[in-house]
Amino acid sequence: MSILDHVGFSVSDYAVSKAFYEKALAPLGIKVLMEVTQEMTGAASYCGFGRNKPDFWIGDGTPPGAPLHVAFSAPARAVVDAFYKAAIAAGGRDNGAPGLRPQYHENYYGAFVFDPDGMNIEAVCHLPE
Repeated sequence: MSILDHVGFSVSDYAVSKAFYEKALAPLGIKVLMEVTQEMTGAASYCGFGRNKPDFWIGDGTPPGAPLHVAFSAPARAVVDAFYKAAIAAGGRDNGAPGLRPQYHENYYGAFVFDPDGMNIEAVCHLPE
């Protein structure tokens, strides 16, 4: 069981960030599962992404100061590669191309991108090959 139920943060441009995450997280099998609109809350819009339940949320507001870091698990190294390509194509900026990071452990294979607000977003696979 994971130690976290969900995590979320505010973004400066909800529509831009939602579109970025929809594209960047698709290779990981992560999609929008729930959206809460301003009309529903009376304040801000929120969007929950996940595989089975909304684990990752973004919402209207002032983004936290960088460097916020969120890492998404990937079932295979090829999925990390696909995440990186999708995130860059969606407007993300390179913060570390896919590859082994042996300083963490021998099978740590990750890729890092900056989202539209400069947050450090990662996909990681811990499996050999």
